[in-house]
Amino acid sequence: MSRTRVHNLNVSLDGYAAGDHVSLDAPIGAAGKLFAGFDGRFIHGVGGVDGPVTLDRALTTLWGQGIGAEIMGRRKFGPQTGSWPDDGWRGWWGDETPFRTPVFVMTHHPRPPIEFADGTTFHFVDGSAHEVLGLAREVARGQDVRLGGGPTTIRQFLEADLVDVMHLVIAPITLGRGVPLWTGLDGVEERFTVESVVSPSGRTHQFWNRRT
Repeated sequence: MSRTRVHNLNVSLDGYAAGDHVSLDAPIGAAGKLFAGFDGRFIHGVGGVDGPVTLDRALTTLWGQGIGAEIMGRRKFGPQTGSWPDDGWRGWWGDETPFRTPVFVMTHHPRPPIEFADGTTFHFVDGSAHEVLGLAREVARGQDVRLGGGPTTIRQFLEADLVDVMHLVIAPITLGRGVPLWTGLDGVEERFTVESVVSPSGRTHQFWNRRT
């Protein structure tokens, strides 16, 4: 059975997982401290990447294992709001995306897909969490579906009880403001078993697995 997974979701000690304002100059708002020390080169594995294989980097590699499609919110794709402008925007990643799978961008303003040579295709869809997950599973070919964020999108899937696995990275910082992960999710932990490990960097990796 295909699972719905969250990976490498960085969360502050006070529960924020993104900044509250996104712009071209600030893709994650004022929450840049959440990603201090994060090395995204390791998401596809440790082979061919310079640098030591640390605990943080090894756990980062789970991001792409067994994934057949991704779902993300609109703010993860870009800073635009409302109707899509004719500005040629193709996402934060340029022509080399990290996904290499179909990606479903949840938006109230659908538009034609954008295809890349690396196998990534962005589909812009309007629908409920259940509906969009159904679309992603159809093209995932039996593999798992990753929820790429941001926190508002992940919260929506948690509210609908559609998340099977979560890998959270609790950063040893406070932000004081931003987009919270846990608002309205009282008691959500009762649906999961939770394991934690602290890395020498001070980050706490939490693994939430749905109770069977």
